[in-house]
Amino acid sequence: MITEKKYYTESQEKMARYAKAMAHPVRIFILDFLADNIDKCCYSGDMAEELPIARSTLSEHLKELKKAGLIQGEINPPYIKYCINKKNWEEARGLFGIFYER
Repeated sequence: MITEKKYYTESQEKMARYAKAMAHPVRIFILDFLADNIDKCCYSGDMAEELPIARSTLSEHLKELKKAGLIQGEINPPYIKYCINKKNWEEARGLFGIFYER
């Protein structure tokens, strides 16, 4: 059995996943919007009213943030409420803080 050599730490891989998810201004807007409402969840329609993009485009951005674990969604047909995933939000903050404090 051949074991593949691992070049990156788990922290580096997590940071890269979070950074990739945040690598678009719309996604930063979404995170800002949800962080401003961190104690409650928001419907995607609320965000759609604030952005000059199609709802389908917004949905794709939400999907990427959810895939990275930065946000979570609660389905209540026909609506989906989104909020910050507080555990991963704090993890990302900690990882980037350590990275930039050097």
